[in-house]
Amino acid sequence: MESIGDGLSSLVSTTAWKPDKGTAVFLIVGLGIVFGSIVTGYVMHHGELAVLMQVNEFIIIGGAGFGALLVGNKPSVVKGIFTHTMGLLKPSPYGREAFRELLQVLYDIFYAARKDGLVGIESHVENPQDSELFKQYPSFHGNHHAVAFLADTMKVLLTGAVDDHHLAEILELDLEQHHHEAMQVPTALATVGDAMPGFGIVAAVLGVIITMGKIGGSPEAVGESVAAALVGTFVGILLAYGVLGPMATSIQGRVSSEERYMATIRTALLSFARGDPPITSVEFARRNIEPEDRPSFSELEEMTRRRGRDS
Repeated sequence: MESIGDGLSSLVSTTAWKPDKGTAVFLIVGLGIVFGSIVTGYVMHHGELAVLMQVNEFIIIGGAGFGALLVGNKPSVVKGIFTHTMGLLKPSPYGREAFRELLQVLYDIFYAARKDGLVGIESHVENPQDSELFKQYPSFHGNHHAVAFLADTMKVLLTGAVDDHHLAEILELDLEQHHHEAMQVPTALATVGDAMPGFGIVAAVLGVIITMGKIGGSPEAVGESVAAALVGTFVGILLAYGVLGPMATSIQGRVSSEERYMATIRTALLSFARGDPPITSVEFARRNIEPEDRPSFSELEEMTRRRGRDS
C-alpha cells in the first residue's frame, strides 16, 4: 500500500500543467471527472450512495487535517492556502498579455532613465504605487512585488550605491527569498494531502473499534459498521491524490510562473546595468520568456516604436 501511495504522490508531483487562461476550467472539469468517474463506477457496481455519506468520518478526517495544518504552519500560510485555492478559479495572471505589458513598462522606464536620468524617473521609483507611468499597465501595477523589485533596483542603479557586478547577487537573493516564501503555501497543502490517507486509517480504525462492540449483533449491523469504517480510508486516499495533491501542484505552477515573470525583470535590469540601450535590454528580457508566452520581435518593435529609435 505504501508503494502505491508513493507512486501516486510521484505522479502528482511530476505532472504539473502550466497555468493559463483555462486553469479555472481545467480545475472544475478535472475535479468533476475525478468525482464523477468514481461515483459512476460505484453506482454501476450497484453501490448505494447513502453508504458513502458518513458525516462522522468526514468530521474525523477533515478536522484532523485542518488541525494539523494549524499546528504545522504560521497563520499567514494558512490564510494563503485559502487565498491561493480560490485564486485557482481565476485565470493565471502570467499569460502572454502580462508579459507583453511587462516588456512595455520595462522599455518605458529604461527609456526615461536613459533620456532624463534620475530626475526623469524619480517620481516613479520613489512612489511607484502612485506612478502615472506604472498605472498605464494595470497587470504590472497590481503586482506589488514586481513593482517594488523594479523600482528599488532602478533607485540603486541610478544612485550608484551598488557596483554593477554586485547587482546580480542582490537580485538573486531577493528572488530566492520571495520564492521561498511563495513555496510555503503549496508545500503546506501537499503535506496535508500526504497525511490524508493516514487520517483515513485513523477514522477506519475508530470504526473498527465501534464494530467490535457489535460482534454479537446481526450480520447486517456488523456489515454496515464495517462499510462505514472503510469509507474513512476511501475518503482519505481520495482527498490526498484526487483533490489536495493536484491543487498543491497547480498552486506550485502559479508560483513557477511568477518566478519566470520576476526573472524576466531581472534579466532586463542586468542588461540595462551593463549600459545596454533600452531596446536591447528589453530584447534580452523577451528572450527570457517561454516561447508560448513570448511576444515576437515584430510585436516588440511595434510596442517600442512610439518612443523612437535608440542610439
